[in-house]
Amino acid sequence: MGPLLHVTTAILAGGLGSRLRPVVADRPKVLAGVRGRPFLAYLLDQLATAGIRQVVLCTGYLGEQVQAAFGAAYHGLHLVYSQEATPLSTAGALRLALPLLQSDPILAMNGDSICEVDLTAFWAWHSAQRAEASLVLARVGDAGRYGKVRIDASGAVILFEEKGGQSGAGWINAGIYLLKRTSLSAIPAGREVSLERELFPRWIGRGLFGYRSEGRFLDIGTPEAYATAEEFLAQDPHA
Repeated sequence: MGPLLHVTTAILAGGLGSRLRPVVADRPKVLAGVRGRPFLAYLLDQLATAGIRQVVLCTGYLGEQVQAAFGAAYHGLHLVYSQEATPLSTAGALRLALPLLQSDPILAMNGDSICEVDLTAFWAWHSAQRAEASLVLARVGDAGRYGKVRIDASGAVILFEEKGGQSGAGWINAGIYLLKRTSLSAIPAGREVSLERELFPRWIGRGLFGYRSEGRFLDIGTPEAYATAEEFLAQDPHA
């Protein structure tokens, strides 16, 4: 049995996808087609390969389409759904899903990006750091579109800059997190709260760590980025 067997993963799949709507108008972003399969299938493959078994899909806009597409099981994964009635943003969606998140810490992932990272190694590193929260970091050529993250020699985050900052190469938030249940239960329930804009900057100096991954990173949030997904995922063994 792998160390991730009993870890619950929450996939944040509730975004409105307004920037992607010119090319994917009739479905949630996570169902955008890439090489004949929904983008979400590639994330679920990554989790199944890592030994994950429990997945909570945090849906919102057109979330019933996600449930219709994937149902209760996928390649050995047990899938359950937490659908928000109004947009709650990333932290609010996790707070809503908290009763379904069985492990401590939980693994959370953005549903519109994928990063090639060894999730078992990330888990082991997070545990060794005794971190309150850990983010996977990816290196990209233009960090301005994503926002930069800086860490010190121990891996502790010393700067978390959201989108729109300085351009140029840098380490960014790759949208994969290990988060303690106590951190999630402290999030105000029933309202919009953002991990990236509100919580992560506030957690600097309080056990927030960044794990550098050398793997490739893809975010399908814009039509330009989505256009590259076909080539990026051509190397996926499940494609």
